[in-house]
Amino acid sequence: MPRRSEKLRDLNTPELEVQQKELGDQIFRLRFQLSTGQSEALTRLRSARKELARVKTLLRERELRQEHGNGKQ
Repeated sequence: MPRRSEKLRDLNTPELEVQQKELGDQIFRLRFQLSTGQSEALTRLRSARKELARVKTLLRERELRQEHGNGKQ
């Protein structure tokens, strides 16, 4: 079974950017749920933050790889 990061690596950059926006919105909603005392929101918030970090890391890796590739030419 592929790991989450492997699944994310299969996505192209625009799909990752959409994923980043959706996760940001989800985290925003989960913060409100947490403030109202919904206990399951805490675990979902943690996993959403980790997923967002994975997406941001992949986007940054691609950005650096593209800059590095353009510098050689």
